Amino acid sequence: MKWYGKIGFVETADQGNGIWQPQITEKEYSGELRRISSKWSSNSTSTNYNVNISNQISILSDPYLEKSLHAIRYIEFMGAFYDVTDIEVQYPRLNISIGGVYNGETAGPEPETP
Repeated sequence: MKWYGKIGFVETADQGNGIWQPQITEKEYSGELRRISSKWSSNSTSTNYNVNISNQISILSDPYLEKSLHAIRYIEFMGAFYDVTDIEVQYPRLNISIGGVYNGETAGPEPETP
């Protein structure tokens, strides 16, 4: 199954005067879904269920990915952003595993919540 979406990179950058803030960059990529799995869970303090995705997306690496591998934080999947939980390097491919919904800052407008 094919995948197309955004990958979010988050690095801290000096904004001047010793103030460091997250700098967020999004790049669009395409690849293949290698594993599709989801799990719903709730805790005693919430009436809503949380969805945890444990999908794996395989993409071809490029020079930007190679130098920014450490900064990958989230990936867009089916209209929502999810945490990157694991990156397996199998050159020339990267196998990226995703987990729960990403709640951090993004570069653009927020997608719809799942």
